[in-house]
Amino acid sequence: MRFVTPVALALTLALTGGAMTAPAFAAKKEKKEEGQKLNVSPDVLKALQTAQAASEKQDFAGAKAALAEADSKAQSPDDKYQIGAIKLNTSIASKDAALQGEALNQMLDSGKTPPEQAGQFNAISADQALGAKNYDVAIQRGQAALAAGYKPEAVNPTIAQAYFGKAGTTNPSAEPARGFNQQGLAALKAAADAMKASGQQVPAQWYQIGVSRAAGANLPEVTEWAKLAYQAQPSGENLRTLIRLFQRANPNISNRENLDVLRLMNVSGGLVVAADFIEYAEMASKTGIYGEVKTAIDAGRSKGVLNATQGADLYQTAVPKIAGDKGSLGSAEADAQKAANGKIAAATADAYMGYGDYAKAASMFELAKQKGGVDADEVNTRLGIAKTLGGDNASAKAAFTSVQAGPRKQIADLWLAYLGTKGA
Repeated sequence: MRFVTPVALALTLALTGGAMTAPAFAAKKEKKEEGQKLNVSPDVLKALQTAQAASEKQDFAGAKAALAEADSKAQSPDDKYQIGAIKLNTSIASKDAALQGEALNQMLDSGKTPPEQAGQFNAISADQALGAKNYDVAIQRGQAALAAGYKPEAVNPTIAQAYFGKAGTTNPSAEPARGFNQQGLAALKAAADAMKASGQQVPAQWYQIGVSRAAGANLPEVTEWAKLAYQAQPSGENLRTLIRLFQRANPNISNRENLDVLRLMNVSGGLVVAADFIEYAEMASKTGIYGEVKTAIDAGRSKGVLNATQGADLYQTAVPKIAGDKGSLGSAEADAQKAANGKIAAATADAYMGYGDYAKAASMFELAKQKGGVDADEVNTRLGIAKTLGGDNASAKAAFTSVQAGPRKQIADLWLAYLGTKGA
C-alpha cells in the first residue's frame, strides 16, 4: 500500500548552476551563468545544443536521441551533470517520469548537484525508485535526502514503504523480513513525529499500517501503534484492536476480567462478528449475570450477526432465570446494607448492571467499597463502567484511575482511553 502523504514531492525546476538556459546555448552568444562553473566537453555540448533545440520544438524523440549521443561522449562529472540537467528539462517538458528519474540519478551520481538542491533531488529520486519497486535505491536516496536536511515528514514515509516493500507479506515474522519491518516502522514513527513537530495532522492511515506491519511481524511495538491508531481515529474498530491485543498478551485473565473488556468492546461498537457476541454472552453467563446474556444475544441478532440458533443454548439457560433474579434484588440490596462486608453489595451491583440499572449498580458498588472485604480493583473497575454507561464520565474517570495493578489496571486504562475520546 502506498501511503497517502500530505506533503507533495512536486519538482519545481530551479536549476541555477548546471542547467543551461536557451541563451546560454545560443551560438556566438555569451551569457554569464550563475552558480557553479562547469567544464563541458565540446562534443557533449554540441549534442546538448541539439537536444535542447529539439525539445523546444516538442521533438522529444529527437531530443532523447541527442541526449543518448551526449551520454556516449561523456567523459567527466561535469559532462554527466550537465547532461542530466538537460534531461531533466526535457523530462518535465515531455512529462516523462522515467526520463526524470534517470536525469536526477545522473545529476546526483555526478557529485555536482548543488547542496541546496541535493535534498529535494534525492527525495524525488527516492519516491520514483519506490514507485519502480527499486527499494534499495529508494532507501539510499531517502537517507541522502535526510542527511541533506530535506523534509523528514516527506522523506521518511518513502523510506518506510521501501523497507516494507523489502519485507513483503509472505512470511513477515521471519528474518530478514522482520528486521525490514522494524526498520520501516522506525522510519514511519520518525515521519509521524516530524509531522507533529511541524504542526500537521498525522494521517490515521499511517498508524493503521503500523499496526498491521507490527502485528504481522510479531513485534512488541504493535500495542503502541494500536494506541496511536486509536488516538488518531477513536473508532470501535481501532479500540477493538487494542482490546484483542490485550487479551492475546494476557491469556490467563479471569472470566470476570474478560467480561469487563468485552463490555468495553460492546459500548464502543467493537463487537462485529458472531464470535464477539457469543464470547460476550458466555462471559456474562459464566459469571451469573443473566440479564447481560440476553442483552448480548439480542444485540447480535438485531444486527443480523447472530442467527436464531447461534447462542441459543446460552439464551435459553439465562432467560428463564431473569424474572426470579430480578425479583430477588430488593432483598439482596437490604441484605447488603446489613452485611459485615461488601460481597453481597458487589454481587447485587453486578446484577443491576446486567439489567441496565446503572444508577443502582453504582450505588451498590459504592457500598461494597465502603464495607470492604472485596477486590477493590474489580469494584473500582465496575464502578467506573457503571458510571460510564450512566453518563457520568468524570466520576467514571476517577473510579478507573483508582485501579492499582495487574490486568485490572490495564483494563481500566483501556476504559480511560475510551473516555478520553468522548469529548473529542
